[in-house]
Amino acid sequence: MDMPRGIGTFVVWDYVVFAGMLVISAAIGIYYAFAGGGQQTSKDFLMGGRRMTAVPVALSLTASFMSAVTVLGTPSEVYRFGAIFSIFAFTYFFVVVISAEVFLPVFYKLGITSTYEYLELRFNKCVRLCGTVLFIVQTILYTGIVIYAPALALNQVTGFDLWGAVVATGVVCTFYCTLGGLKAVIWTDVFQVGIMVAGFASVIIQAAVIQGGISTILNDAYNGGRLNFWNFNPNPLQRHTFWTIIIGGTFTWSSIYGVNQSQVQRYISCKSRFQAKLSLYINLVGLWAILTCSVFCGLALYSRYRDCDPWTAKKVSAPDQLMPYLVLDILQDYPGLPGLFVACAYSGTLSTVSSSINALAAVTVEDLIKPYFRSLSERSLSWISQGMSVVYGALCIGMAALASLMGALLQAALSIFGMVGGPLMGLFALGILVPFANSIGALVGLMAGFATSLWVGIGAQMYPPLPERTLPLQLDIQGCNSTYNETNLMTTTEMPFTTSVFQIHNVQRTPLMDNWYSLSYLYFSTVGTLVTLLVGILVSLPTGGRKQNLDPRYILTKEDFLSNFDIFKKKKHVLNYKSHPVEDGGTDNPAFNHIELNFSDQSGKSNGTRL
Repeated sequence: MDMPRGIGTFVVWDYVVFAGMLVISAAIGIYYAFAGGGQQTSKDFLMGGRRMTAVPVALSLTASFMSAVTVLGTPSEVYRFGAIFSIFAFTYFFVVVISAEVFLPVFYKLGITSTYEYLELRFNKCVRLCGTVLFIVQTILYTGIVIYAPALALNQVTGFDLWGAVVATGVVCTFYCTLGGLKAVIWTDVFQVGIMVAGFASVIIQAAVIQGGISTILNDAYNGGRLNFWNFNPNPLQRHTFWTIIIGGTFTWSSIYGVNQSQVQRYISCKSRFQAKLSLYINLVGLWAILTCSVFCGLALYSRYRDCDPWTAKKVSAPDQLMPYLVLDILQDYPGLPGLFVACAYSGTLSTVSSSINALAAVTVEDLIKPYFRSLSERSLSWISQGMSVVYGALCIGMAALASLMGALLQAALSIFGMVGGPLMGLFALGILVPFANSIGALVGLMAGFATSLWVGIGAQMYPPLPERTLPLQLDIQGCNSTYNETNLMTTTEMPFTTSVFQIHNVQRTPLMDNWYSLSYLYFSTVGTLVTLLVGILVSLPTGGRKQNLDPRYILTKEDFLSNFDIFKKKKHVLNYKSHPVEDGGTDNPAFNHIELNFSDQSGKSNGTRL
């Protein structure tokens, strides 16, 4: 095993591969803008006309969930904290089951476009508006970071042009979202999953070749204490243990999979409920594959740099840059492959950003435009949806520019995702699982949950937990020869990620900080969900929650679960079941035919959910 030479740089072929990925993505958008008569209605644009099948939707769910934060972040996480991260495999399983068996049946049988429509049907307009506004703010923040973070990491290691990359990804995304709608988003995601797997595979294969086989990599990892799978410490303050990952992780990711518009919109666009559930279960396989790849890349990183950690030796200025560093180190003799890896990281970004833009457009049209402008035709709604895609695309590029000024806020904004997602999930769970919850309980619960999770989240930003809570593992720099140490110093302003703008230094640590603020970041969402549920239940009972008469379609019933087994009972019947003529866009969903578009509204009024 030779000493790492000077690290390679980007050559023409790498740029060609990267540009090729952007061009193909844009081409898919142009194809769906004109295929099958184009985007006639807002339903075609936002829901793919509800004619999607399970496999592309499954791949698309996988892709949008795996942003570049995963491609660059997970391997460095494993490199620094060990392979305990792979316990997330169990978490993903629970998340998919919860999404498919609790949230999906209710959303699917109501035939809604925006998940926040549900909040109005079940509670009232005010709750719906709160949910919508929270979602829009959270998603724009998050998307800006998803565009900016990988651009920064790749720029500092490969010299890939920073703003060129940001603007190119933003523009291409907005372009195919606006032209092709949800169909284009789903099919570009399918293509991007392929690119991501190819990028990971090239790194893993080459690392195994250089290090002398997979067994060597695993041995190095074992000797370095990186195979720390079983940490059953029940203490909720430890950053990653078996329990924090299983419990906290399940809550955090369920809020993304179960109720986040960008994911729900996809599986509701399937043609039947069976296909929708199937897409979630197939997507589980995709999640496992990508998790395995990224954990393995982390172990390969350790095996390669166990004697000379580039982060401590100041060759890279942040842990996110370790992965691009490894790529340029081991793939420098193969022009085009580093470009493939950059394309892999950016595929993650593109798919996340495109799903966010499409979801934001859907929520804006359904929740903020349709209810107040009744007279608009389907055609003009379709144009408005496209216009909203452009607006949100521009906003997300603007957010990326802001993220560049806020450097150390990246971590902060990622925890905002948990802080907002938790209470929102609590709100939906309250509606779906608690028959006697009412709108007063829902609003008070949402406020309480939001306040609690903001308190713990912002506290953790100001007073970060001590190292014994996060347990970083040993990194060595003994093996570094100091000759090429000076030449390759990367001077950047980026600080290691524990520091934060708000951080308050050398302060007397109080019990509040050591216990409450040191809570594992995975539990932020859990706290938000549970507080929302609890307060919601306690407030609903005395304010007449028992007295409301509720439409059984708005809550999870035991029929919803038992209908899973219909497929075995009447196989023939399910396949050609159509409750109304096929020319209606081929949906199996009577709540969504053109004649009854305003149907949900009257039912909301007549069913006495108002108090």
